[in-house]
Amino acid sequence: MEKVILAYSGGLDTSIILKWLIEKGYEVVACIADVGQDEDLDAAAEKAAQIGAARVFVEDLREEFVTDFIFPALKANAIYEGRYLLGTALARPLIAKRQVEIADREGSDLVAHGATGKGNDQVRFELAYFALKPDIRVISPWKDSEFLSEFKGRSDMIRYAEERGIPVKATAEKPYSEDANLLHISHEAGILEDPGRAPDESVFSYTKSPREAPDRETRIEIHFQDGIPVRVVNQDDGTAKNRPLELFVYLNRLGSVNAVGRVDMVENRFIGIKSRGIYETPAGTILRTAHQDIEGIAMDKEVMRLRDMLSPKFSELVYNGFWFSPEMDFLMAAFNKSQEVIDGVVYLSLYKGNVTVLGRESPSSLYDQDLSSMDIEGGFNQLDSRGFINIQAIRLKAHHAILKKSGAWPMPYMKRAKKKEA
Repeated sequence: MEKVILAYSGGLDTSIILKWLIEKGYEVVACIADVGQDEDLDAAAEKAAQIGAARVFVEDLREEFVTDFIFPALKANAIYEGRYLLGTALARPLIAKRQVEIADREGSDLVAHGATGKGNDQVRFELAYFALKPDIRVISPWKDSEFLSEFKGRSDMIRYAEERGIPVKATAEKPYSEDANLLHISHEAGILEDPGRAPDESVFSYTKSPREAPDRETRIEIHFQDGIPVRVVNQDDGTAKNRPLELFVYLNRLGSVNAVGRVDMVENRFIGIKSRGIYETPAGTILRTAHQDIEGIAMDKEVMRLRDMLSPKFSELVYNGFWFSPEMDFLMAAFNKSQEVIDGVVYLSLYKGNVTVLGRESPSSLYDQDLSSMDIEGGFNQLDSRGFINIQAIRLKAHHAILKKSGAWPMPYMKRAKKKEA
């Protein structure tokens, strides 16, 4: 019997896949990754054993998820298509990494996952597998013709589960798909596939509705060192958190109560399909706002411009599954360098879905109050600005002089202005 390491969640799909692999003659080792999904993982492990898994590993990856995946993405201010904070995309390479590590311990070169053939996760899992263990073999049932002929939809899977005594949760309460971890929870598919349909409040599980959030703001301070959050203080009650995992969990709690982090968007999947996703990312939203703000006072202008050009590429690489790639190593080295002096404190207010910056302080501050002042000279000779503007205007004068000479003057915007005057 060949041994296969299955990424197992305890849900319908992976439970069916676990049994299906056993019936195909494989010895299945189930890998359950605890990335902070707040589910009964002991019950999931027991279920996997009942179905027939030879061994079940429950791996606590929460701390590693925060320090080695979420915080590096924070350094990049990573966000996909301007709105998605990459909650699922960041967790997949970590899960795949642990699968490969278990495969090595178990003496196997075979792994499996339950991601569909239409989505992004299949790419994220498999690119990570191949990067970490080039000789690995992958079983992806949703791209297997035999599996697809047997399971044409959810009803076939439920029937299969009933025939084999596999317990399944009722699906009427939540007729859509969810993926949860420390960074976020996503809701998609099912009744949410209509992009014009507003989500019912029952869809949301990580955050309160802004209408139900407290009528008073929560004031906090977040301390950064080298671009990484190292301390959170609640100014209202004095609560302080210093360790990465507890700090992140606490910010999730504060963000949830204050309705922070909801996003409803249509995004472009890697394979070309558009998908409607609803996300709740409380702590991630708070930290990104704070991190961008501390950079404003402590990061050099040209370094920031270069980093901001690289951030969309980084986000795209994460989304598309290239976490373990040479280009990612290159970008991460650049981001780490950019964060060497990003130290200080950001003061924030959380209120009914809003994260508002109240102030910031930094020992690495590049802000000079006298130099910026409108009231005093502060060492800046304003007469110098005349020459600065003249130099900047050289190419503009040359460009428009050529246009006049060629008869292309006035420009369209000048024509509109003249017409309006007439």
